[in-house]
Amino acid sequence: MTATGADHLPIYESLVRERGDVLAEVRQAVELMQRQRIDPPDWRRLHQPEHHPE
Repeated sequence: MTATGADHLPIYESLVRERGDVLAEVRQAVELMQRQRIDPPDWRRLHQPEHHPE
């Protein structure tokens, strides 16, 4: 059995009706998190000695 967009999946369709389209919700949540992503601070700088130009 091949999976194509034209396949009819009655079990999946009934679950979507009963529980909502979880896959679509997860995709939306991931896209939102990716847009709102903030890079973590670079903690390596804390271990480097300060450079004082003379």
